[in-house]
Amino acid sequence: MTRFDTIERAVADIAAGKAVVVVDDEDRENEGDLIFAAEKATPELVAFMVRYTSGYLCVPLDGEDCDRLGLPPMYSVNQDKHGTAYTVTVDAREGIGTGISASDRAATMRLLADPNSTAQDFTRPGHVVPLRAKEGGVLRRPGHTEAAVDLARMADLRPAGVICEIVSQKDEGEMARTDELRVFADEHELALISIADLIAWRRKHEKHVVRVAEARIPTRHGDFTAVGYQSIYDDVEHVALVRGDIAGPDGDGSDVLVRVHSECLTGDVFGSLRCDCGPQLDAALEMVAEEGRGVVLYMRGHEGRGIGLMHKLQAYQLQDSGSDTVDANLQLGLPADARDYGIGAQILVDLGISSMRLLTNNPAKRVGLDGYGLQITERVPMPLRANRENISYLRTKRDRMGHDLIGLDEFDEGDA
Repeated sequence: MTRFDTIERAVADIAAGKAVVVVDDEDRENEGDLIFAAEKATPELVAFMVRYTSGYLCVPLDGEDCDRLGLPPMYSVNQDKHGTAYTVTVDAREGIGTGISASDRAATMRLLADPNSTAQDFTRPGHVVPLRAKEGGVLRRPGHTEAAVDLARMADLRPAGVICEIVSQKDEGEMARTDELRVFADEHELALISIADLIAWRRKHEKHVVRVAEARIPTRHGDFTAVGYQSIYDDVEHVALVRGDIAGPDGDGSDVLVRVHSECLTGDVFGSLRCDCGPQLDAALEMVAEEGRGVVLYMRGHEGRGIGLMHKLQAYQLQDSGSDTVDANLQLGLPADARDYGIGAQILVDLGISSMRLLTNNPAKRVGLDGYGLQITERVPMPLRANRENISYLRTKRDRMGHDLIGLDEFDEGDA
C-alpha cells in the first residue's frame, strides 16, 4: 500500500511556496498532479513543473475570480468526461515576452492570483489555462482543480493554484501512477497526498452544516423537538428529533442515547418489508422516548446505504434475480456502503453532545462517528425485526457486512 503524507504537511508546504503531489481516485483519472499556489509561482517552480509533467499548465480559480477576470468557458458545452471546467486561455498583458517561457507563465499565474488584477490585465488567447473550480471544493467535486484551490485556501493564500499531470519516467507515453509518484515525491522531497484524504480532513475539521429551524413535533411516542439542519455544500437537509435536556444533569451533554438513522423512503414511508429500516426508526423513537433524553438523527442522502433511490431500485431488481444486497451494489459499480457520517457527527456536536450510547447493530457506524470530538461509551443493540421478505437481507448484513444481529438464527419464517 502506498504511503501518503499528512494533509498538514501539504498545507505547510503550499504556504511555504513548495509544490506537492496530489493523486485522485483509481476509478477516476488515477493520476498525480504537481500543485503549488499561483501567488507563489516562480520561474524555477514553473520550469520544474514543465520538466516532469505534460506541460499543459493550468491555474484553478474560484468562480468569483473567474467572473471578475472575464474568463468564460473555453467551449459553450463542456464535453470533458470528468467535467474539468476549462476557460479561455490568457497571458499577462504587460511585462512578459511571448508568454511561453517559465518566467512569462509564472508572471501570468501570479497576476491571476492577484486580487487587484482586472480582466484588462490579460490578453486572450494565451499560454496559461485557467480552470473554474466548483464552489465547495473537493466536497463537491473530487478533482485536482478543486484540490488546488482548497489547499491554497487552507494555507491562508489566495484561492488560486497551479496544476499539471506528472508523466511516467519509466513507461514512456503514460502518466505516472501511485507507486511511481511515491518514489518521485521522495526523490524531490515533496509531500504526496490523496484527494480522498483531503476530503476526509475537511469533513473532520470544518463545519459543513447550519442550524435552520426548531419546532415541536408530536408523535405517537410523545413530543420531540425537530431541529433542522442544512449542509452548506450540497444543500441536503437533515433533521434531529430531540427528547429532553441534552445537556443532562451535569450540563456537559454526556451519555446521551443516540440513534443515527439513514433515510429510507421505501422502508420509512412506504412500509416496505424488504428491509428493517421502518421498524428500526419506530423502535429508536420509542426507546429514546422511554429514556426521556436522547436524539434520533435522520440523515438524508443515505438512501440505499448512500447510493440513492434509483440505484437502490436497480439493486432491488438485481436482488430479485438472485443477487444479495452487497453483490447487487457491486454489480452496479457502486460501493456496498457509500455512507459518510461526518455531517451527522457535526450535528451531534452542535446539539451539545459530548458522549453517547449509540443505538445500532452496525459496528461500522461506531467507527464512522469516532474522531469528531465525540465519545461513544456504549453500543446499544436495536431490536431485531425479521420477516419472510427481509430475512435474506438481514443474513447478508450479518455475514458480509459485520452487523451484530443476535437471534437471527432462531428466526422461523413460519412465524412471520
